[in-house]
Amino acid sequence: MTTVLVLVAFVAAYVLIATERIHRVAAALGGAAAMVVLGVANAQVVFFSEETGVDWNVIFLLLGMMVIVGVLRRTGVFEYAAIWSAKRAAGRPFAVLVMLVVITAVASALLDNVTTVLLIAPVSLLVCEQIGAPPVPFLIAEVMASNIGGTATLIGDPPNIIIASRSGLSFNDFALNLAPIVVILICVLIVLCRLMFRSAFTFHPERVEALMSLDEREAIRDIPLLVRSGIVLAGVLVGFVARPVLDVEPSLVALLGAGALVAISRMDAEDYLADVEWSTLVFFMGLFVMVGALVEVGVIGRLAESATSAVADHYFLGSTVLLLASGVLSGVVDNIPYVATMSPLVADLVHAGGGSPGAAAAWWALALGADLGGNATAVGASANVVVLGIAARNGHPITFWGFTKYGLVVAAVTIPVAWVYLALRYYAFT
Repeated sequence: MTTVLVLVAFVAAYVLIATERIHRVAAALGGAAAMVVLGVANAQVVFFSEETGVDWNVIFLLLGMMVIVGVLRRTGVFEYAAIWSAKRAAGRPFAVLVMLVVITAVASALLDNVTTVLLIAPVSLLVCEQIGAPPVPFLIAEVMASNIGGTATLIGDPPNIIIASRSGLSFNDFALNLAPIVVILICVLIVLCRLMFRSAFTFHPERVEALMSLDEREAIRDIPLLVRSGIVLAGVLVGFVARPVLDVEPSLVALLGAGALVAISRMDAEDYLADVEWSTLVFFMGLFVMVGALVEVGVIGRLAESATSAVADHYFLGSTVLLLASGVLSGVVDNIPYVATMSPLVADLVHAGGGSPGAAAAWWALALGADLGGNATAVGASANVVVLGIAARNGHPITFWGFTKYGLVVAAVTIPVAWVYLALRYYAFT
């Protein structure tokens, strides 16, 4: 009976988030409260459980990077980047979008997708203001590029980090197996953006003339702070990349960087905290509790176990089921707790196959399904929620369906392309 009530509470909260009958934060917190009342979530489960509680690594990674972005904003570097990129694209909206999508994808592979959108979104808003383009299509395209680009490496997307810890796969393993398909998928995304957002690519010659006369160097307001911020940000990025060597969580690296930057900037608290998306952080907490409750009562585990037991030693079928099921489920629940639940089951599947390439490909199916499926809905991936928060704060709100109607198209196209890649690379010639 408890399981049924948990499912009802989860679906009800999700419907409220999707329909926006009430604010998404209120819906998430209401859903989390329901899980507590039902006795599924308690203090131990919510605050201390790695599998079913709030993922504090994600929360504090976001907080630290938001503070860093808040300090960087005061230097004028975002205005500089906006003017520079718009001038290089001659003010043509589609050329600007392609440039931002490629930059976002590459940066997401080297950093992580949440950090990347925190840095790129402010630039995009300013670029759109300069060229007279609506910012919403650009923000949606970038967050999808971040989810696709982050798939390429171990550190690019939080689910990949979870998979690596369970499987023992290295940074090079991820890059060699996933980077090729990511390049193809980014090209596919650019084509889709051209079709989905064609009305946003109106060229304004008068805007371009004014744009080309601007000197981006004049946008920098505090050179000493920019230099110090650049050094700290470089150190944070090195910390992210060197995580396997340093054995320090990205959240701690981000917090250390934020603390150092606050100390050397000597800014007032209200200034560097102004860009923190508190509502986004609270929404994540509620979402983690709701999904954790599904894990706690065994709903996600039973679904995953049924899928993997049904395929037995048919590894191509298993990878296909994993890819498609992960794509669907990651669009409904955040892909971080989903991958945490699925990883032990995939490990058993791969172990049963003796580590053969066909069996090991299940890991890539899980990664591709979870990361690409995260594009399907507004709550499918952490980066999606972050961008929606940034857009709302800057006067360009993106509704759940405003994002999802495009996300479903992108997921429906990219996941089959990924399936073809898996079939050709790991099964067609074996």
